[in-house]
Amino acid sequence: MELNELQSIKQRFGIIGNSPILNRGIEIAVQVAPTDLSVLITGESGVGKENFPKIIHAYSLRRHKKDSYVAINCGAIPKGTIESELFGHKKGAFTDAYTERKGYFEIADGGTLFLDEVGELPLETQAKLLRVLESGEFIRVGESQERKVDVRVIAATNLDMKKAISEGRFREDLYYRLNTVEIKVPALRERPEDIPLLFRKFVVDFCQRYKTPTITLTEDATHLLKSYYWNGNVRQLKHTAEQICCTEPARTITAEILQKYLPAHEMQRGLSLLHPQAHDQNFMNERELLYKVLFDMKKEMTELRQQINGILSGNATPQHCSNDIVVSPVPTTPTSTYQKEHTTTPSNEEVIDAEDVTNETENKTEPAETTHKNWPDIERESIRLALERNHGSRRLAAEELKLSERTLYRKIKIYGL
Repeated sequence: MELNELQSIKQRFGIIGNSPILNRGIEIAVQVAPTDLSVLITGESGVGKENFPKIIHAYSLRRHKKDSYVAINCGAIPKGTIESELFGHKKGAFTDAYTERKGYFEIADGGTLFLDEVGELPLETQAKLLRVLESGEFIRVGESQERKVDVRVIAATNLDMKKAISEGRFREDLYYRLNTVEIKVPALRERPEDIPLLFRKFVVDFCQRYKTPTITLTEDATHLLKSYYWNGNVRQLKHTAEQICCTEPARTITAEILQKYLPAHEMQRGLSLLHPQAHDQNFMNERELLYKVLFDMKKEMTELRQQINGILSGNATPQHCSNDIVVSPVPTTPTSTYQKEHTTTPSNEEVIDAEDVTNETENKTEPAETTHKNWPDIERESIRLALERNHGSRRLAAEELKLSERTLYRKIKIYGL
């Protein structure tokens, strides 16, 4: 698609941004528009998924029919009335059915029906929706007569559909029927270069609406906008711009001022996206940190146990553990005259043999072994996370875990990583 045509589509539908991911999504929408293929639009809440069904319908052959584009939010319709809303009902079908009513499928006959938040549909309704998609046939609530429609269905969701299927919340056959073509709309943090453009557009619109002086951003404020996580995506950015236009007395916005309008808990998440390597080292989550501590602890305990066993057998020399604790051998002979004079020979029951001491020491370490009975799982997860952080580099992962590359290769093979 030529750049001029792409920009024309963006202006027509109010899409702002030059991200390659966004551009590719628009291109796919235009390419599938002349067909009757079902399209599933995926993306987080607030990314602007509702623009893509409009593009598909506007460039389709169904656009000429009057009122041929119908959009509904499946998550906003109560569970008890969703089938009546979609397929219509007969008069007297239920308590408040005073007249018969067409459903959205009949209203959109010959056109396009956009089902937003399709993942929120009840399982019973999903089965009926699948039938309409397969054959175009449905039955109104309270009727027995089949009706037939010609409707193109475009669906959108912010759910992880594979996870919803595995949890039994969404039908797998319906997913593959809706997902003939998938368009993934990128999250705002995945296209940071577009954030200043969007913010500037929103600020201009709101300043004109509320008749307030224009707002400018300093360089550090612009950097903060781009590094912020934006969990609510474009919707959150728009509301932030509106809030600043209406309530902020300063017209030159610095990073300090901007921080007052942004939830603090998302600051660090945003920085991790701009600097993933620094995030891996400095902002490790608690679970990863725990794995690393346990990994180091096991290594030190193994060294300490070997040294204690060596000392008890009388063959060890003073050594330094990894945490710089000096371990000295136990004296095998009395060290003073006082000790000689006051040393009494214990009875037979009290004689303690070196082998008994060793056995007792080993027995005392059994609780530690019990503590680490799940160690293989912990070690496997620690190695997996290290490989992910180092993008699959075994050499770097071995350095992080303080293992030799040979040992790491062996453990990878054992754990099937």
